Amino acid sequence: MTETVHVAVYDSLADWEIGYVTTAISNPAWQRQPGRYRIRTVGASREPVTTMGGLRIVPDMHLEEVDPADSAILILAGNDIWPTEAFAPFVDKARQFLDSGVPVAATCGATGALAAAGMLDDRSHTSNAAEFLQAVGYGGSHLYRDEPAVTDGDLITASGITPVDFARAIFERLDLYEPRTLAAWYALYGDHDPRGYHDLMTSGS
Repeated sequence: MTETVHVAVYDSLADWEIGYVTTAISNPAWQRQPGRYRIRTVGASREPVTTMGGLRIVPDMHLEEVDPADSAILILAGNDIWPTEAFAPFVDKARQFLDSGVPVAATCGATGALAAAGMLDDRSHTSNAAEFLQAVGYGGSHLYRDEPAVTDGDLITASGITPVDFARAIFERLDLYEPRTLAAWYALYGDHDPRGYHDLMTSGS
């Protein structure tokens, strides 16, 4: 049975923060169960959006169509609209996911929006910097961890400058790769170790 990975899309989406995630999930090579997941983009409407990199994306689905019961995870990339009402529907959907026990992965500005909504007050988390979240006036500063990516239960958070770590945390949660394969993938892309390429190529043998 194919499971859906829902990727939220909106104007000013930070392309680079989810590039590793979407590429690996869409590429069956080295996956534990090739074809287990498919990606569907989700917008506040079905109108095209323009990413920070100038790419136009037509959402596959309207946000209101997304039911957490039919999803493997909701992924929220950074953006410039996170402090505005334009991002509120995505925050509401993230809360619905977490209340339903379905994972949410947020990075960069999206973590600021979740913090402002109180969703980081009782979960270990990270972001671009502790000061970034403190500026929104949230109550979870005692649970902030100065790490590239943090997983606490159903919530994954990351800094906007650590897309590889963000991807690895998502892959771990989705059980996308065997541990050996994931270690090789991270050695190559995270540690920039060329030996990781050889290990990745042979990880399934």
